[in-house]
Amino acid sequence: MRLIKIFAGALLAPLALPVANAADATRNYPDRPVRIITGSPGSTSDIVPRFLANKLAGVWGQQIVVDNRPGAGGIIGTEIGAKAAPDGYTLTVGHIGTHAAPQFLFKKLNYDPVKDFAPITLLTVSGIALAVNTSVPATNLKDFIAYAKSKPGGVNYGSAGGGTSSQLSGELFNQMTGAKLTHIPYKGAGFALQALIAGEVQAAFLSTTTASAQVKTGRIKALAVLSPKRFSAAPDVPSAPESGLAGIESNVWFGLFAPAGTPKAIVARINRDVVAALTHPDARDTLLSQGAEAAPMTPDEFAAFLKKEIDKWGKVIKDAGIRSE
Repeated sequence: MRLIKIFAGALLAPLALPVANAADATRNYPDRPVRIITGSPGSTSDIVPRFLANKLAGVWGQQIVVDNRPGAGGIIGTEIGAKAAPDGYTLTVGHIGTHAAPQFLFKKLNYDPVKDFAPITLLTVSGIALAVNTSVPATNLKDFIAYAKSKPGGVNYGSAGGGTSSQLSGELFNQMTGAKLTHIPYKGAGFALQALIAGEVQAAFLSTTTASAQVKTGRIKALAVLSPKRFSAAPDVPSAPESGLAGIESNVWFGLFAPAGTPKAIVARINRDVVAALTHPDARDTLLSQGAEAAPMTPDEFAAFLKKEIDKWGKVIKDAGIRSE
């Protein structure tokens, strides 16, 4: 009988090793450099993770590498993040264009925005403002809606490109107001802004980061942010409900993801330390310089937020018949 027990123990011992090793890996996390995949250098999606990298390096005692992977609106980098090992050492910064809209825009997407990722936390949110050329005879949102309805299809709005949050915001606006603004895509928000200033388009849906400097100099007018409240980065721009349009919400947001299958204890550790960094006193000024506000969440809250975003933008895209190749 004793021999059987010894034999059984010998068989089970190797099986216990992977469990013990996994527990050690979780308990000792991180014990080597961590990579954060994000978009183009110098953008908000780059500056925020670099701020986090600096904070987390001090807490974790490890190097945090910000890996810029521009291209296809962040989809190229997101695909890399989706296929990374689920061990917490590769994280991905995502947004509407990588996690809430591409599954409806593209016939083929080489990752599943939901199934291939474990949400960690929302990082930042910034407002999207309806900005107009100074020649537009409207000083508030109500007047602009009336102006647009008086010229069905005759008022153009510029966007950063097909399928971007600026186009989706414009189509959401059309659907909620009955306005029939005509979409004119440009190759980036900067080009859309210049077209608005030049009068090539009458309107544009721009992030508060993109629009604020030109609003302050009087080169364009910001009529409202498409949000329930005003944003600290643009305190003088009224919210949509203040302007008579309740229920509309379109923001620029960035969130942090790990590959699906990452141990929950590691996700919880990352969430705890990232939230602490975002709520640190010096975070506010850094984020405001990018027109953003910290918006930390628990993993479950972020997953629920993401589901609402997917449902909302999926409907907008389908109703507007938007497709990207």
